[in-house]
Amino acid sequence: MSRSEPQQPATGKVMTDPVRYPTSASAPVRTKRGFALVVMTLLVPGSAQIVAGDRRLGRLALRVTLSAWALLAVTLLLLVVNRSLLINVITNQFASLVIILVLVALALGWAFLFINTLRLIRPVLLAPAARPAVGIALVLALVLSSGTLGYAAYLLNVGRNAIGSIFATGPSIDPVDGRYNFLMMGGDAGDDRTGRRPDSLSVLSVDAKSGQTAIISVPRNLQNAQFSEGSPMREIYPDGYDCGDVCLINAINTEVTNDYADLYPGVADPGAQATLEAVSGTLGITVQAYVLVDMAGFAKLIDAMGGIKIKAGGWVPMSGYFDEVTRTHGMPLGWIPAGEQTLDGEHALWYGRSREYVDDYSRIQRQQCVQQAMLKQLDPATLLSKFEDIASAGTKVVESNISSSQLGSFVDLAMKAKGLEVKRLTIGPPDFDASFSTVPDFDIIHAKVDQLLASASGPQAAAPVDSMVQASSVGGVLQASPPLRPAASLPAGWAAQQTPPPSSDFTPVTTTPDGEPITEELLNQLKREGDEEAIRQLVATNGQCAPQ
Repeated sequence: MSRSEPQQPATGKVMTDPVRYPTSASAPVRTKRGFALVVMTLLVPGSAQIVAGDRRLGRLALRVTLSAWALLAVTLLLLVVNRSLLINVITNQFASLVIILVLVALALGWAFLFINTLRLIRPVLLAPAARPAVGIALVLALVLSSGTLGYAAYLLNVGRNAIGSIFATGPSIDPVDGRYNFLMMGGDAGDDRTGRRPDSLSVLSVDAKSGQTAIISVPRNLQNAQFSEGSPMREIYPDGYDCGDVCLINAINTEVTNDYADLYPGVADPGAQATLEAVSGTLGITVQAYVLVDMAGFAKLIDAMGGIKIKAGGWVPMSGYFDEVTRTHGMPLGWIPAGEQTLDGEHALWYGRSREYVDDYSRIQRQQCVQQAMLKQLDPATLLSKFEDIASAGTKVVESNISSSQLGSFVDLAMKAKGLEVKRLTIGPPDFDASFSTVPDFDIIHAKVDQLLASASGPQAAAPVDSMVQASSVGGVLQASPPLRPAASLPAGWAAQQTPPPSSDFTPVTTTPDGEPITEELLNQLKREGDEEAIRQLVATNGQCAPQ
């Protein structure tokens, strides 16, 4: 006879206990008992077994429950005092696998307790009208408990697979001069290409303590890019990547992939690494890591987020086919209107890529705006509610050499950056004139970058007195200018009289100079008539953009 559940009660008093022996209870009491046991199993797993069933099983389940509560308390404490450590544990491939297995075991164990609780309820003793209600309550409680744990394990496994697919397993990186600098590359990987040609290059520079962020955009047509000290490509191009008009900075990836991969033994993507070194040398900073995003993946990621909200300064064409004879685009596939817009992935992709009727620098401003909109709108609520889709789309990030061991630190920095002003700089208009990318002055670039980062290195950070900076409002944010000096001594290519673009309170251009509303029909009619100059004037402000 088991000590934990005697078959014969020792006294009549035990026989009259309606919880352990429901046969002695009335029908209403049995119904209340059934609901009570379900609630007990939901709130304190094992408690129903202790009061009404196998006490040994109940004590074991209660120990597991208390241990789980203790782990939950530690997790909440880490969330408050050391969030980055918690995220590092969750994103670690081995630790996350252990957590998944524990969650699955807890879900199965909790489900077993509910089945055991159903046996303790003894539905045959319930009134016929009460049986469905108690059964439904038990099923709902089981889904709420075991189902939640099982779904959490599933989502964690989705995230684990995404992290393993996207991020590297190498050593962690240290901040340089108090900052992490990441090269963000957006590229197309067509079947007719060897390697990827990054059409978008920007450095995301983040203060390692405060999370203050600056975005530095490098035009894809920059010439004579300088390779950083120690770069193998510096031996090939000691004076910079200068071999004529074809030596644009976005061509480095393909050239190295095709011709100089042997200079990077053991490197997963020599072309991306060489591009990182060229951007480092050009800007005069150390870029520690890169992320290369395929454009299709970029669109899917925005779709997974539910789109992005922006305010567009002018109409943007979704370009049609390109006529090699006339060197013009055909009828646009569509138009993205000026004003407040919610863009899905396809339209956000076109918004960031289109450069018809305007120059590359208007496109760069729109790309910066899209990046900021994504950072602003990828909040915890969006991440949690759309986690599976976002994680799945994230695997479209072709590659990154960011170590997964540092994801906790970087996610923590991203959360700190929420709500902080993002400072911006473009190696081209409006910060430099349009010809500057052809004959860049790297001393000026380095000074401009240093002063920008100084202004983004703390709430009251400032450059030394002997190198005070001018402030110019670019896109509504503070930017640093080179040290003050006579205008006559400014180097060629420097835009001495820059006209900063409007801040986020700009008014979108939605009408013609005559007051006629700008519509897709009007723009297409001008296109059919061949009046591209009129279109150019109407869409001239489409580089203006602000995240909403």
